[in-house]
Amino acid sequence: AEALGSAGYRTTCIGKWHNGEQYPYTPTGQGFDEFFGFHNGHWNNYFDATLLRGAQPEATQGYITDVLTDEALKFIDRNQDRPFFCYLAYNAPHSPYQVPDRYYDRFRALGFDESVSAFWGMCENIDDNVGRLLARLDERGLAENTIVLFLTDNGGTAGVKVYNAGMRGGKTSVHEGGSRVPLFVRWSAAKWQPRIIESLTSHIDIYPTLLDLCG
Repeated sequence: AEALGSAGYRTTCIGKWHNGEQYPYTPTGQGFDEFFGFHNGHWNNYFDATLLRGAQPEATQGYITDVLTDEALKFIDRNQDRPFFCYLAYNAPHSPYQVPDRYYDRFRALGFDESVSAFWGMCENIDDNVGRLLARLDERGLAENTIVLFLTDNGGTAGVKVYNAGMRGGKTSVHEGGSRVPLFVRWSAAKWQPRIIESLTSHIDIYPTLLDLCG
């Protein structure tokens, strides 16, 4: 946020910020123009949560992933005519395993236990919300020249016993199942051909790469 902000980008942090609760270790203390979310590692209630806007509590209505996405859509709309950086950090999928019934019931009917059904429901809800974000970029004519990244912070947890891509271990493990994560990058203006990058990379590589791509 500090680097992009100095280059004229409007910046926001939405969702989970697990890097400090006291200024200057808050999002606005680390260069973000706006913040809407929470400072903790996770949240205890995913429905009608009271979040922070800047440093002020604000009541919300609805499921937290939907609420955070709504905030990102508003930010895009407000800044569609200027460079922007939207860091959207969902807290789901994560315990406590809470998700709207329409997502939970479908997986429960397939025979998964309660926690796994909620976990997969959270993942499907994220799919739907990422779809909303991409659709908004299309609607505003921003998709061509917006760099979109999707990644996670660690390997699997609740769903590991069902599916972990054949990798050993999970969250808190140094095996691939705990440390290997997805990273999808889309930038239509670059005319990249869809491909899988096999070489090793890390989260720390993203920062210099994005600064290079943004000039």
